[in-house]
Amino acid sequence: MPAERLLPTAEAEDLLALVTEIARDELKPRAAADEEAERFPRDLFTLIGKSGLLGLPYAERWGGAELPYEVYLQVLEEIASAWMTVGVGLSVHTMSCYALAHYGTDEQRDRWLPDMLGGELLGAYALSETQAGSDAAALATRARLTGEDYLVTGTKAWITHAGVADFYTTMVRTSDDGGHGVSCLLVGSSTPGLSAAPRERKMGLTGSPTAQLIFDRAPVPAERRIGDEGAGLRIALSSLSSGRLGIAACAVGLAQAALDEAVEYAKGRSQFGRPIIEFQGVEFLLADMAATVGSARATYLDAARRRDRGLDFQRQSSIAKLVATDGAMKVTTDAVQVLGGAGYTRDFPVERYLREAKVPQIFEGTNQIQRMLIARSLRAT
Repeated sequence: MPAERLLPTAEAEDLLALVTEIARDELKPRAAADEEAERFPRDLFTLIGKSGLLGLPYAERWGGAELPYEVYLQVLEEIASAWMTVGVGLSVHTMSCYALAHYGTDEQRDRWLPDMLGGELLGAYALSETQAGSDAAALATRARLTGEDYLVTGTKAWITHAGVADFYTTMVRTSDDGGHGVSCLLVGSSTPGLSAAPRERKMGLTGSPTAQLIFDRAPVPAERRIGDEGAGLRIALSSLSSGRLGIAACAVGLAQAALDEAVEYAKGRSQFGRPIIEFQGVEFLLADMAATVGSARATYLDAARRRDRGLDFQRQSSIAKLVATDGAMKVTTDAVQVLGGAGYTRDFPVERYLREAKVPQIFEGTNQIQRMLIARSLRAT
């Protein structure tokens, strides 16, 4: 059944209706085959870009829709419920635009942001490294200013859209001053000395390419530095606070899809002369799944509304990411259980949903890191 939404305006309702139509007609019919073939649906990102969905939370001046996060995240959830790869990709792209949109100069935004928000360009966010995942301040990719260019050398790891993106919002080390020595560069995909390693062989989200990004004295013009030298870690952490809400919304969309599939199956599968949805063991399982989905949705919307009002939302962002992604793991596991043996086959999508539910507990800060951040905020109050 469709998610019940309380949207703030009639325009938001019209937008969600459009997104629901795109998700139903363009995304969902292709998801299983493209995931099986490990095929990245770049054409669909062009489609949603032309539909105005790649810049929803950003300013109209540069081609965005200037919509509240409360609306953007529900769009994201709807897309992820049809195809998680596209939902995560949209979330990553939105986060990749964040540094330029919030920390760039007007001249930089005028030059690059319209194509980034309008669907001409697809983004990636390059922060993590093999030895600098949860500890982002330990990153080692080095950028040395030589004349008018930064020469970048190093390797980024676990980069969504590596090898298919048009730009990479990249955090690099410009001095040895720990977290204060990190800067942000907007790197074009055609930069000499930049390449992507072969794609990682993943458990799920196989349609979404993830790979290492390799810099070999890659020249990046100094005019592509976003913010001051040394401000990169602050920019990165600010981006992640919003990006975590995107992942929370995607996780809720995935869980909603698993719940819908389980309910439909339980209505149609009969044992002992009646549909299995009438058996208490199944209906209680479905009720718990529905409660998990509903509470996770309420949690990310609470954080989004705080963000929209200009209030601090960092703790709420971590809570939303933690609750939604742990919830998605539970709901997809239970969906397989409702379908029984059928749920363990690829004839039904719930086995794919289960595989896809694992990685949201890991990226944009592991859920162990979220617990640490939440606990730290409690100590500070």
